[in-house]
Amino acid sequence: MDNTHYISTEILSIAILQEIIDKGKTLALSEEAKVNIQKCRDYLDTKMASHLEPIYGINTGFGSLCNVKISNDNLSKLQENLVKSHSCGTGEEVPLEIVKLMLLLKIQSLSYGHSGIQLQTVERLIDLYNNDVLPVIYTQGSLGASGDLAPLAHLSLPLLGEGEVYFEGKKVSTEVVMQQFGWQPIVLKSKEGLALLNGTQFMSAYGTYITIKANKLSYFADLIASVSLEAFDGRIEPFSESIHFIRPHKGQIITAKRVKSFLEGSQIIKQEKIHVQDPYSFRCVPQVHGASKDALEYGQKVFKTEINSVTDNPNIFIDSDEIISGGNFHGQPLALALDFMAIALAELGSISERRTYQLISGSRNLPAFLVDNPGLNSGLMIPQYTAASIASQNKQLANPASIDSIVSSNGQEDHVSMGANAATKALRVVDNLERILAIELMTASQAIQYRRPLESSAFIEMFIKAYRDIVPFVQEDRVLHYDIAKSITFLNSFIIEEDLLTMA
Repeated sequence: MDNTHYISTEILSIAILQEIIDKGKTLALSEEAKVNIQKCRDYLDTKMASHLEPIYGINTGFGSLCNVKISNDNLSKLQENLVKSHSCGTGEEVPLEIVKLMLLLKIQSLSYGHSGIQLQTVERLIDLYNNDVLPVIYTQGSLGASGDLAPLAHLSLPLLGEGEVYFEGKKVSTEVVMQQFGWQPIVLKSKEGLALLNGTQFMSAYGTYITIKANKLSYFADLIASVSLEAFDGRIEPFSESIHFIRPHKGQIITAKRVKSFLEGSQIIKQEKIHVQDPYSFRCVPQVHGASKDALEYGQKVFKTEINSVTDNPNIFIDSDEIISGGNFHGQPLALALDFMAIALAELGSISERRTYQLISGSRNLPAFLVDNPGLNSGLMIPQYTAASIASQNKQLANPASIDSIVSSNGQEDHVSMGANAATKALRVVDNLERILAIELMTASQAIQYRRPLESSAFIEMFIKAYRDIVPFVQEDRVLHYDIAKSITFLNSFIIEEDLLTMA
């Protein structure tokens, strides 16, 4: 069976992207992509042989140096200098899963035949991807406007035989890996450095990675909230479809339907309730979770468009014989989407922490802090502190990055998106959400034990049993750090068969 994904003009969806990652597919250029790349390169070479006027980034300097004409003899050196001079990232290293996504998305964008890249340059990027030779890239340095310049420069350094890479679990110099594979440095032609550096693949890779993880956590938020509802002896009426059809937000309807399906056949939900209403953190799960789903769906649409786009500059149009300098590298659509997604994910964490708080409060015939002999035992008192701390941090991280702009390049680049900062913040938010939900799961599965001998639905009982194999019931105080860590691992490893990407 061929486990290869062929790069082409066919739409690359988030679902296809996830399949490429999950199945460890290798990449190859389709014949269509090869033709498009080569035709564009041939056109540019012919153009430069006779064109004496300045064309931005091809025979001129960059940014505010756009009016400095460069001689044809120095066009290759100009591109090499660009990659080296822009490799000034700092801070933490970008996670390798995201680096690999950056490579894939850069290859995709260059394949459309509007960038003037050499075929051998794209093929070397594919070599890096297929052999898990992953450039060392840093999180800080991009303004998210002239493309993700610094991160993409570090992504491109190995093409020149420069920089560092991760290979076989070790950080090594690129030179070592090139010797092992017998690779020679690529000699960049006119425009190639700019094609490599102008682009939104740092923001896009973060965005698609966050989208995939967020969709899974959105599902878990619904499932864990259902366990909490059972543990709190909550009411099913707020999930009635008649309520949601008269306020038919898509995410709200999906959430209510999903929770009802999780609870189908539960003895606990069917028993007579003494209380008339539940707190908002239980009763308004469809409205709150649903709003976050709708926000995530918006983000997903933005990133689907972006990963199928050409985002470098200038762009080459062979049919109309034009080379046009524009602004497709500007990350504003992504910055706004990332900020929106961060807010949506922070809200999922905020309401989750409130359910955890309610469960340990000693209400609804549950013992205080969900432990026998409270006083001698503190039980699950402090995990709620941890969840509250993380939820508070998420609220701080959800402050939009896209509302800021700082002038750069001597005023030539006078409005920037700050989308790269939005991306790195959003990743921290989604990772934090995972921890908050893990704490709620630990709390809800502890609380539901006090509803025995009544049982929940077959699905929830299966879910709790699988969890209990990893994290046992807390009989008396123990070091709960390990329980939280195991809960996070459980969420990562639990396989969900539902189509998450259509359900958001």
